[in-house]
Amino acid sequence: MEDMKDIQWFPGHMTKTRRQIAKSLPLVDAVAELLDARLPGSSCNPEFAGLTHRKPRLVILNKADMADPDITARWVQHYRKEGCAVITCDSKSGKGIKTFAPALRELLADQLRKYAEKGMKGRPIRVMILGIPNVGKSSLINKLAGRNRAKAEDRAGVTRTQQWIKTEDGVELLDTPGVLWPKFDDQEVAVRLAMTGAVRDDILDREALAARLLTLLHTEYPAALQERYKIAPDAEGTGFELLELLAKNRGMLLSGGVPNTERAAVTLLDEFRGVKLGRISLEKP
Repeated sequence: MEDMKDIQWFPGHMTKTRRQIAKSLPLVDAVAELLDARLPGSSCNPEFAGLTHRKPRLVILNKADMADPDITARWVQHYRKEGCAVITCDSKSGKGIKTFAPALRELLADQLRKYAEKGMKGRPIRVMILGIPNVGKSSLINKLAGRNRAKAEDRAGVTRTQQWIKTEDGVELLDTPGVLWPKFDDQEVAVRLAMTGAVRDDILDREALAARLLTLLHTEYPAALQERYKIAPDAEGTGFELLELLAKNRGMLLSGGVPNTERAAVTLLDEFRGVKLGRISLEKP
């Protein structure tokens, strides 16, 4: 039951987006890539590095309020060791947003100095915003712009076109649609993305996905499972057996007392994504 079919989701508009990104790069000074702080490695599109390698890069660990703060601190150190500029934020509440423009100015200090020498002091910084679906790009842009300029929805694949948006800090943002890559070579990456909602639920086996999530939580965050679902840290069994236990403990039963694992799966995924289990990270650097 925990064996999932290979997850692949690459809508046609995403191929067009890759072409748009390559065509628009000469227009920008830097790229800012949003990653999900709960799974920075898995939410990093491996194609972006090749597409944007000549541009300075700012890594934004978004949804940091949903991630394990200790593990996020380790990810920040990881990216700094790789020579990346990095900030953490929560684009919905706006926490950490004010660090965006200063981090960009520090990243582009040499370039801005050259602009000033050419009499172009005060020229807007132009930045391309990149990220996979559902990572929070539109919410970030709306917070930076101080108004709802980008369409934001908590589901994958909403933004479909590029658009320029001015911020109050003298930065011009080029928004791009969220784009995955054509093939998930590592299905563990695909499964972690599916857990956060970056892949649309309607193409998934939600019970198998929930079973995988329970296995991870039972190993890494047993106290959260005990508090939320009364699953003891020493409980034994497969992820699917833990899902049955969750259903029983929550009173989700079909006729004859059979655990309603489908309902339990939907509940677990919704409550994990809604931070009802606390701040949880799905991978470490």
